[in-house]
Amino acid sequence: MDPSRPRCRPWRKLVLLASLLACGIHQAFGQIFINPDSLIGVKGFRTVLVLENATQDAQEYSWHRGAEDTVENMIVSYKPPSNSWLSGPMFSGRENVTKLGDLVIRRSAFNDTGNYTVRVDTGNETQRATGWLEIQELESNPEIWANTSSVVEDVDSVAAICYTNATNVRWYVDYTLVSSNDRMTISPDLKTLIIHRVTRRDRELYCEIDTIMEIPRRSEILSLTVAYGPDEVLLSTSPSTFKGVLSAKIGSQVDMACTAFSVPSPKYHWSHNGSLLSFSDASITLPSLAWEQMGRYRCIVDNPVTQLTMYREFQIQTPRNIPVVVNRGFYISGAKVVWLIVMIVLGSLYICGILIYGLISNLSIRVNAHVMTIMQRNKKSKAIAAAPPTAPSTPSDKGHAFPADRLDYW
Repeated sequence: MDPSRPRCRPWRKLVLLASLLACGIHQAFGQIFINPDSLIGVKGFRTVLVLENATQDAQEYSWHRGAEDTVENMIVSYKPPSNSWLSGPMFSGRENVTKLGDLVIRRSAFNDTGNYTVRVDTGNETQRATGWLEIQELESNPEIWANTSSVVEDVDSVAAICYTNATNVRWYVDYTLVSSNDRMTISPDLKTLIIHRVTRRDRELYCEIDTIMEIPRRSEILSLTVAYGPDEVLLSTSPSTFKGVLSAKIGSQVDMACTAFSVPSPKYHWSHNGSLLSFSDASITLPSLAWEQMGRYRCIVDNPVTQLTMYREFQIQTPRNIPVVVNRGFYISGAKVVWLIVMIVLGSLYICGILIYGLISNLSIRVNAHVMTIMQRNKKSKAIAAAPPTAPSTPSDKGHAFPADRLDYW
């Protein structure tokens, strides 16, 4: 406990315990009592002593300082019928009675600690209740400490401790409430946080507690410097690089630049055909490209804290002959063009040969058929000529006539 906070004497604790027990008894028999939760106040804040079980037909609510309700120790009273207030000898200008009979003390001070008695007059009876008010100082902000403030991502761990007397402690990492998981561990008393593998998002740590009246109190923000990277090296050139090749003419200007994300800022190195150059900047400019400057270049990026190194490399060469473009996105060389033409010609000759063969075959079939027809006709004619003459038939009917030539024959 904070030494500056006033401590309760043993007899005061006994009075508070007695008032809590009396509250249960009074509530059971319909007696008025002061809510125990309202008997704790905070210095500098408003304190409200809540009256419970008060009847609606009360004629007067009277609050007194001490265990007696005498006129000499009256603070203030309120009469609902006339809606009027009356201050007493113990009134300090900070007290007031609400229409429900509660006592309000503004800007509570340590000397407000003590017994308070309320008297309720209903006309038919008078009830009294006494409670001990304890004014405490608001818990100070917790303090935070860590074993280190500079770490390497995915390598180092951090242990932070929240110094406070409170039992309800919450931890925030990068302004987000956290709990124990596979990467973080919070101790059973909630006052220690261990981050096993720190990431670049774990930049701010602080702890928070709830004090009296649930007023949150926050520690200072502990900033971590997390070293990380480089994750990737980005290369930009002019002329542009295609598939690791930069085509440039002799005498032209060539610009090369590297970019990498890293904390702290990375260091840059350049090499040409395996030999380290004297450049230590992220960019290089070759104002007039020479033959000896052709070859393979490498941009090397390293972080001295994380001890990570990455690089990108490319080749500078003169432009090659532009190939024959056949279609968009497709080209063939001259030798392939000749080979393609020869194949087309041979294919055409082969097709023409097949067509000619078909025509000749068809014509031959037709000629043979015609010759066979003529031969059959000649053969039939010869057979008719070689046959003997046939005797005419005897007419069986007088009405039939014979041709003239046949008459001469007969």
